[in-house]
Amino acid sequence: MAGATSVVAVTWVTRLAGLLALVSVLVPAGRRTLRGRVAEWLELPHEATVGAATVALVTGVLLVLLAAGLKRRKRRAWQLAVAAAALLTVSHLGLRHVLGPGLVSLALLIALIATRRYFIALPDPVTGRWRAVRVFLQLTLAGVAINFVLLSVARAVEPLDVGDRLAQSVLALVGVSGPAVFRALWLEDLSAAVGVLFGIAAVLPAAYFLLRSAEPAPELTDDEIGRLRALLDERDSLGYFALRRDKFVVFSKSGKAAVTYRVIAGVALCSADPLGDPEAWPGAIEEYLDVCRRYAWTPATMGCSELGATVWARFGLEVLEIGDEAVVDTETFTLEGRVMRGVRQAVSRTKRAGYTVRVRKAEDLSPGELDELRALAATWRGTDTERGFSMALGRMGDPGSVLVTAEHDGRVRGVLQFVPWGEKDLSMDVMRRDRTADNGINELMISELLLTTPARHVSLNFAAFRAVLEQGQRIGAGPVARLSARTLRFFSRWIQIETLYRFNAKFQPRWVPRYLAYPAARDLPRVGIAVFEAEGLGGRPSGLLRALRRI
Repeated sequence: MAGATSVVAVTWVTRLAGLLALVSVLVPAGRRTLRGRVAEWLELPHEATVGAATVALVTGVLLVLLAAGLKRRKRRAWQLAVAAAALLTVSHLGLRHVLGPGLVSLALLIALIATRRYFIALPDPVTGRWRAVRVFLQLTLAGVAINFVLLSVARAVEPLDVGDRLAQSVLALVGVSGPAVFRALWLEDLSAAVGVLFGIAAVLPAAYFLLRSAEPAPELTDDEIGRLRALLDERDSLGYFALRRDKFVVFSKSGKAAVTYRVIAGVALCSADPLGDPEAWPGAIEEYLDVCRRYAWTPATMGCSELGATVWARFGLEVLEIGDEAVVDTETFTLEGRVMRGVRQAVSRTKRAGYTVRVRKAEDLSPGELDELRALAATWRGTDTERGFSMALGRMGDPGSVLVTAEHDGRVRGVLQFVPWGEKDLSMDVMRRDRTADNGINELMISELLLTTPARHVSLNFAAFRAVLEQGQRIGAGPVARLSARTLRFFSRWIQIETLYRFNAKFQPRWVPRYLAYPAARDLPRVGIAVFEAEGLGGRPSGLLRALRRI
């Protein structure tokens, strides 16, 4: 109830701040004091004052438009409103309205920050080309309307009839002088600045929406997931991750194979191998490539096996080895021996500290226990972005998955989730722990699973560019190998590259190479952006995307 009241209050304050910004510039009383006391104290030039007035006008309109998104608790509307409120507060320093509209905009900024936890709604789906038309018309009409009102109420301009005022307002959008004769330079500058600013603001976002590659919101249906489940087998350890909801799927005409993908930055990105009978893969790939051609998407797949890479190469795609998957054979796994000393010590240390491990199937947990583990995993994630695409399911508790928990003093301090790999084996999906828990808790959970599971093979994390790191450390490695390994270690400060490799290597796995398939070298930058964005590691600047999608 308190949250709903706060949202309503912030919405109305946003509208008030926007309207006051417009009134402060458009109303004659406000214009007469355009170069007010604050401007004089700061010794602002004439152009700065006109610029402040222009910013106040545009920001005022933006706040009025954003109020609708704030009412719906849109996160992106909140982020833009914060930026607009801060900009509006600063712009009022160039006017005399610090004690009026300036205080209201400052109060709005404080209120938005104080209520940020209530604005959590995701953005609306992309509406395509019609959105470009809507954005263009909204901003164009706003610019014409503001200039028309400005010319109608201003005394520093020769009298104009309705047609001349409209012509002046329209021509100002493209920076052309109209029939108006101004008596004051500041008004002429302001009218021209408003027109050009709204003209640019109308054209650029509209062009972006019109020309950009479509990014439809994907979601597998229950029927599609059922068909995909029927195609799962023991061949690919990453096959189960094709059941992520945020994907599209195309099936071969025979229905014996399928390709799942997501569209990011104009790239239709697949993960792992196609599902189903390898002999039917070409049929599914042909259907997928036909969709890519239809929408001018760049085809690419990441994390495919050597067999999958061979099939993709037959369709003209280039193949690049990007790392290795760590697979442990449980029948030979042991904590004994010199090479396992580090893991053995970590396990012994955490056991002495009082940690216990429970290994259970998801269907053996109550709904309340699953909800608790989901909440803890989200809390321990350590980033606002859910990372993972090729080796992450994006949800917990699927039937057949195995959950491993480490408990201490009756509290869960760590959780792992493994999803099915065929009928008997497992693939790691989630690995989270309480940051205040003792080091070694992950080693304890993984070791207990490997020692007790009936699965013959367990797939652990993917180690990106493992071979490059390993070659760079060998005696006699060449300068290129050493430089490549040093570069990867540098980027490991922000992205877990070397860390994951060394962690996986503790369990003495066998390394299974994984590949990236892409059309040509010129497509690698775009494909790289799509991969990073899909995995939650970066990609296109999120601030720019939020601004353009919200306009």
